[in-house]
Amino acid sequence: MIRRLLCSLASVAIVAPLLALSPAPPPGPILGYTQEHAAAERAAESTFDANMNAAEMKSWLRRLSARPHHLGSPYDKANAAWLVAQFQSWGWDAKLETFQVLFSTPKERKLELLSPTRFVASLQEKPLKEDRTSNQIGEQLPTYNAYSIGGDVTAPLVYVNYGIPADYEILAQHGIDVKGKIVIARYGGSWRGIKPKVAAEHGALGCIIYSDPRDDGYWGGNAYPNGTYRNATSAQRGSVADIPTYSGDPSTGGEAPIPGAKRLAIKDIPTLTKIPVLPISYTDALPFLRSLGGPVAPAAWRGALPITYHLGAGPARVHLKLDVAFGYVTAYDIIAKLAGAERPDEWIVRGNHHDGWVNGAADPLSGAVAVMEEAKAIAALTKTGWKPKRTLVYCLWDGEEPGLLGSSSWAEAHEAELRAHAAVYVNSDGNGRGFLFAQGSHSLERTVDEVAREVVDPERGVSIERRQLAAQKLRLDGFASLQADDEGGVDVAAPIEPGSAFHLEALGSGSDYTPFVQHVGVAAINLGFGGESGNGSYHSIFDSFDEYTRFKDPTFAYGLTLAKTAGRIVLRFADADVLPYAFAPSADTIARYAREVAKLVDDEGSATLKRNALIDDGSFTFAADPRETFVAPTKRSPVPTIDFSALNDAVAALQTSAQAYDAALGIALSTSTAPSTASATDRALLAAEHTLTTPTGLPRRPWYRHQLYAPGFYTGYGVKTMPYIREAIEQRNWDEARTGIVTVAAALLAYRTQIDIARVTLAGK
Repeated sequence: MIRRLLCSLASVAIVAPLLALSPAPPPGPILGYTQEHAAAERAAESTFDANMNAAEMKSWLRRLSARPHHLGSPYDKANAAWLVAQFQSWGWDAKLETFQVLFSTPKERKLELLSPTRFVASLQEKPLKEDRTSNQIGEQLPTYNAYSIGGDVTAPLVYVNYGIPADYEILAQHGIDVKGKIVIARYGGSWRGIKPKVAAEHGALGCIIYSDPRDDGYWGGNAYPNGTYRNATSAQRGSVADIPTYSGDPSTGGEAPIPGAKRLAIKDIPTLTKIPVLPISYTDALPFLRSLGGPVAPAAWRGALPITYHLGAGPARVHLKLDVAFGYVTAYDIIAKLAGAERPDEWIVRGNHHDGWVNGAADPLSGAVAVMEEAKAIAALTKTGWKPKRTLVYCLWDGEEPGLLGSSSWAEAHEAELRAHAAVYVNSDGNGRGFLFAQGSHSLERTVDEVAREVVDPERGVSIERRQLAAQKLRLDGFASLQADDEGGVDVAAPIEPGSAFHLEALGSGSDYTPFVQHVGVAAINLGFGGESGNGSYHSIFDSFDEYTRFKDPTFAYGLTLAKTAGRIVLRFADADVLPYAFAPSADTIARYAREVAKLVDDEGSATLKRNALIDDGSFTFAADPRETFVAPTKRSPVPTIDFSALNDAVAALQTSAQAYDAALGIALSTSTAPSTASATDRALLAAEHTLTTPTGLPRRPWYRHQLYAPGFYTGYGVKTMPYIREAIEQRNWDEARTGIVTVAAALLAYRTQIDIARVTLAGK
């Protein structure tokens, strides 16, 4: 579903600072381990690394990406069977777990310009001789948006920029109303599903989404096949189901699609769009945009096409017809287990999806082959006599692209088991060259930091942590795009202190961690590398083996680096004397969120609101030109007094308990013998993340239960931290904000209590 990248500027600007970095210091203690066991762990990790082979990953990627393998396709099923066989051959207890899920495909697509001139959009990507699989036309899904409703509409056209709520404020200032119109929006600004959602709320009849070359095409670099940026006929497929409401099978309304599950009628499914939607290339978009009249678009709205961008409405008049087939297909999840030798009832879960929109070499298979390499190396490790202390559960999900169908279905079906047994979920979703990005539950931050200090970047010869810190410093110096991430789940406004340790970003949505952390309440981490490999093939026929091995990771050096990084996190959780959570980083981050929502009240009382300082897309994020940032004048009603004392008191109590637990863990593991209370402490720790969820979930979307992290209702993949409070303030719903403060404070106090229980248990009291 998603790609991660740092702006291509990084590959040039970062070189000089990196060359000056010194090698990483000698390894220190490992969180959760006694000193003696830390040495044994590092020895096992060294053997783990030695068992990896880049040539295997390349061979696997070639095989898995040889044909289109979208959900419900013959090759998707064939890949699933082959993957199970691989895990079984390595000695894992592997099986397929299947779910019947709703999927949509187009029967008819038509888009034409009726006036002032005639033009019929091709809606077709042109195969390239340089890309051997791009000509598999009969097997490829056409360019379309899954879970769009059908429709046949004719209306004047309006250009709405990125189609986010703020853009409609600007249109209103120009006296432009989209009611009864068809809108054309460019990819960017938010996740794609937000565009038809907001357009429908403003009365539009249809929505066209195009890829402007300024955002991921020739403006950034050479277009494919000469480079890795989007070419003239490439279009971005993708789901437009309303994921901020719930992920998974749309027809079950947030419940597991198991036999006997109640299915909603198509007309009653709340996450389908309300208007028809089509994605197109910039070649198809150009005649439509050229035909628009009306005011000239604001500077920040102008793309890189050779036209003057106008807003409309008209004189362009457009006919959009979409006929959609809805049906049930089988999602094939691969579930492989390696039983723990000492604490088999504690699970370490690792996952990546295996379905793609077309051939899907980068998204998702570059991540899937890293998972495979980890599993094979772990199996080889067992032949030395090593056994994991805890049970490992390796998963390859199906149906991620349409809306996290495979992972959500499995998590919903096994929710009780996961809450009882799962200690952590480690996710990836594609990979490339460049910098480590990591998002996750902040109780995992110290473990990720320790691992990042010890894994070496293959291009620079320094630790992946130090390379990322160099990127962070450049960001502080003004290169905001270095912290970009196309999932939108990155909190790009988070402060980063020079010289500080590696910090996790917050989890939004758009990949398979969502049901684990935000629905079930399992601590989760999302990892990958990117920033030097572009992303113009995203969700197109050009996301292929040829494109990946030419531009993204030709030697699979970063595939190995991802496997070493995620694999170490898995192994450290698997073998720790006490599960390696550290709560002080979590408490400090939560304190920052509390300060942010309090400041947001002050900001809501200001006279103006800055817009467009940062563009955040479902496929990538980049900094807007600061000269193009504009201020949208707004009329604001007075802001009432909002009492944050309950939240602030809960945060202060949490910080005290978090520091006390972390100190107690350090003392307990300072001897050569693991504490006899370790297993009981683990059971207390397993429940910590659960306390941050509430049974009733968030307002108007109860499937999302976590009180710290959720996708924004109008950002899609983009994260909203403390979402109950934050979104109520943004919507100026002051009563809901007050209720949210009480709800979040109660969750934080429950979190604090569970941490105290773990500390007391660890001490044997």
